[in-house]
Amino acid sequence: MPISFQLENTIQMLVRDHSVINGKTIKQDMAKQKKKLSPAQKAAKKKRQKEYMTVFINGKQKSVKRPPTIDGMDVDEFVIKNADPIWLHQNEMWEYIDQTENDEEL
Repeated sequence: MPISFQLENTIQMLVRDHSVINGKTIKQDMAKQKKKLSPAQKAAKKKRQKEYMTVFINGKQKSVKRPPTIDGMDVDEFVIKNADPIWLHQNEMWEYIDQTENDEEL
């Protein structure tokens, strides 16, 4: 093989697998460093995570709105724990009246 052909093959391999910068070869398949988020992006991410949650549907990740909570409890659970029988009766939640009376006796 002529030397120019070997040299050309070597250069093509270097260009394909590495980048040559200032006489130093650097692999191209090295992982990129992650960029830091700006304060506005961090705030948006925090708000999004607070408002939405990630679930798996058919093996894919989907973002869905989080269910509403009061003091970290489900709304129905909070109402059952803190409502008195009169309020339950006014709001037609008769099925929970017996549960609250049983809880008070214990």
